[in-house]
Amino acid sequence: MEEKTRAVIIGLLGALILLAVYFSIITLISGWAFAWSQFTSFWYFILALSLGFGIQVGLYVFLQAKIKNNAGSKKIVAATGGTSGAAMISCCSHYLVNILPIIGISGVASLIGQYQKELFWVAIGLNIMGILFIGNRVRKVVAV
Repeated sequence: MEEKTRAVIIGLLGALILLAVYFSIITLISGWAFAWSQFTSFWYFILALSLGFGIQVGLYVFLQAKIKNNAGSKKIVAATGGTSGAAMISCCSHYLVNILPIIGISGVASLIGQYQKELFWVAIGLNIMGILFIGNRVRKVVAV
């Protein structure tokens, strides 16, 4: 399979897996009706984050194929993985509102709930930064 086609397929799978994880976690925490309600309320954020994650995964797979056995590739993976991780934590942290009162941290829960949309925007910003970062690396490797 061609490198580009493989990267696109794996990127799409990454986006779909992220959506599956989103629905699984929210359904386990609060039930399917709440998960669907949250998705319909914030679908544009959730799909943007999922798509951004899929793009990062696809770019990474493509980059990995291009620079096999290159010592610099581990640094790229760590930096991009950190950005994706930060975006996911920002994305999903507002769901802690459902769990934190149980463990006695209601002040943090209400703060996260109050800034839910802002957390989504931060996550999207981090996702864009991750795409730009790894996209730049891909551009440099392809240009060589």
